Amino acid sequence: MTTAREIMTGGAECIGAQETVLEAAKKMTELGVGALPICGTDKRLKGMLTDRDIVVKVLGVGKDPAEVKAGELAQGEVVTIGADDDAEEILRTMSEHKVRRLPVIDGHTLVGMVAQADVARALPDPKVGDLLQALSTD
Repeated sequence: MTTAREIMTGGAECIGAQETVLEAAKKMTELGVGALPICGTDKRLKGMLTDRDIVVKVLGVGKDPAEVKAGELAQGEVVTIGADDDAEEILRTMSEHKVRRLPVIDGHTLVGMVAQADVARALPDPKVGDLLQALSTD
C-alpha cells in the first residue's frame, strides 16, 4: 500500500509561532503554497496557518498582519499523519477532520505535507470521490 512518505511533498517549511502573519504571507507567496505548519521554538508542530486564516481572522477583522503572531492563530490539536501511514489512513483522517492538507511527521519531526491532490493521485477513483464528498459537506 502507498504510504504518506511516498506521496507527500517533502521539505515542508514551518512558520515560527513568534513570526508575524505578514512574514507567513510572504513565505507562502515565496513558496507558492496556501498553508504553512506553525512550529514552536522546540520545532514541534503547534498548528496550521492557511491563506484563508490570514484573510478571515486578521485582514477581515482589521488587524495588522505585521503585529499578529502566527502562533496566535494556531488552535486546538494539530491533525497530522505519520510518514509510514497508508493512503487509506490519510483518506480517513482527511475525511474525518475535513482537512485538505496534512502535515506528515516522523516521530515529532515534520518531514512533508500531503495534499488532497496527492491522495487523489494515489487512490482509485471511487475512493477519491468519497474524499471529495466528505470534504465538500458540512
